Amino acid sequence: MRVVVTGGAGFIGSALVRHLVGVRGFTVTNVDKLTYAASLASLDSIAGSPLYRHVKADICDRAAMDQVMRDVQPDAIMHLAAESHVDRSITASAEFIATNVVGTHTMLEAARAYWTALGAEAKARFRFLHVSTDEVYGTLPPDGFFVETTAYSPRSPYSASKAASDHLVTAWHETYGLPSLITNCSNNYGPYHFPEKLIPLVLLNALEGKPLPVYGDGRQVRDWLYVDDHVRALVAVLERGRVGETYNVGGRSPMENIAVVNAICDALDARRPVSKPRRSLITCVADRPGHDRRYAIDPTKIETELGWRAEETLAAGIERTVDWYLANEAWWRPLRERVYAGARLGLLDKT
Repeated sequence: MRVVVTGGAGFIGSALVRHLVGVRGFTVTNVDKLTYAASLASLDSIAGSPLYRHVKADICDRAAMDQVMRDVQPDAIMHLAAESHVDRSITASAEFIATNVVGTHTMLEAARAYWTALGAEAKARFRFLHVSTDEVYGTLPPDGFFVETTAYSPRSPYSASKAASDHLVTAWHETYGLPSLITNCSNNYGPYHFPEKLIPLVLLNALEGKPLPVYGDGRQVRDWLYVDDHVRALVAVLERGRVGETYNVGGRSPMENIAVVNAICDALDARRPVSKPRRSLITCVADRPGHDRRYAIDPTKIETELGWRAEETLAAGIERTVDWYLANEAWWRPLRERVYAGARLGLLDKT
């Protein structure tokens, strides 16, 4: 199978590309313009494969996307390219509208033009998979779960831009018949996670003895999904999902942020003991504007229809993640320095 993956040098995208090339043997073209959060080093394990190539291009560039379609003649597009850091969306929303909304529109139009010109057999086989987030649904009360029919209620510029992109994909399917699918996932974690996000930020700050910033009281609940489980879900949806459908992908692992931070501290203390427990580094900071209180996904649909289920428990996944970062400083150290350099320039929010 020939697949175009957008955003394949990002966290989830690189895990997907490694799996498609290294495990499934697909021919993959990674379209990534290499913004600050991208790292081609995350793809070193498959970089020399004849099944893989990288095209440095912006998904908002229609001519470049048309050229990719002509060159690759893909059987599928897996669209992951997105700006995704909520804090940055609050201070730099224009980038999120450009990439997440305009970029998705550009990809849909390039895909539609390509798909329309295909022969009958290739046309029937083609798929456009759009990878989104559970944040489009807004916040939940203390009980209840997001399902595929939950009404959208985005509360940050990031989630609003992703909600808009979801609606575009649905409209292109309904209006033009483009054979598309959508996935909405919970919080991912695991190896190669860019150091501005909660788990790697806390892990690396704790390792270096720096304060561990926690928004508000830290009791915001998130459902956590190990990235390799997510990748398996995306392939299942691509290969067996029903065209026009949405599939929620969750790890059935809800936990308060403060409990996640504590688990990271305890795992590090066990591996790299220090005189004072790292929990003492936790520092509560002013809550983020519009901070959703609780997310929790019900993944019953993908479990029953496609036979997928998350395999990694959160406790074991955190320990695996800690072990990976301890063993791979050569990967994260340059990115860590990039985060702090950006923060000094006012480009990133390091908390």
